[in-house]
Amino acid sequence: MELQNKIIRMLTENGVSDVGFSKLPDGPFGENSYAVSIVVRLSDAVVDEIDGEPTHTYFHHYRTVNAFIDNMCLRLGLMLQKAGYRYIPVGASQSINKDGWNYNGRYSHKKAASLAGLGGIGKNSLFLHKDFGPRVRLGTVFTDCPFETAESEYDSPCISCDACVKACPSGAIKGDLWQPGMDREDVFDPQKCSEYMKKEFKHIGRGAVCGICMNVCPAGKTKV
Repeated sequence: MELQNKIIRMLTENGVSDVGFSKLPDGPFGENSYAVSIVVRLSDAVVDEIDGEPTHTYFHHYRTVNAFIDNMCLRLGLMLQKAGYRYIPVGASQSINKDGWNYNGRYSHKKAASLAGLGGIGKNSLFLHKDFGPRVRLGTVFTDCPFETAESEYDSPCISCDACVKACPSGAIKGDLWQPGMDREDVFDPQKCSEYMKKEFKHIGRGAVCGICMNVCPAGKTKV
């Protein structure tokens, strides 16, 4: 599909690390919902500096990458709209308070990227990219533009590994192996994680980031 190829070229030429496409009937356009997943690789040097707590550099890098992803999602959306299609971008790091629960976004970036064949979800509840491990940030754009989609089998690297479980200072990682169809809360407690960060790391970006489980993950350290 010519438009799909143009989208891939535009995103990768502007610095996006990987792109995937999926069809998600539970998306905002019903049975005509397609999603474009955007992957941006984080700086290994920045992530490697995390040691027992996040750094000020990581907090800034995290926000900068999120802003870049949101910008790329907007550019992609405008491209789709110009071609006659509708689009809805999902914020790279936007929490939606619903019924007093403030630990969900509009749609799971990880779910969309997993169904696009870009990787899967680890015991740490982070998305594990097939090449870059957890050292990535994600963005998603929904559209009614029909794309060619491809799925791939996901072989979890977490089966015999508990590095993130042992390293998590909040105890939020339960240690269960993620399987397709499982809820996030089956493997991870987002409230426990968030409350710990706000208490212990408030001197670094108001306790908005951690990254310890990402730093210790072998999948991120062994992939080049």
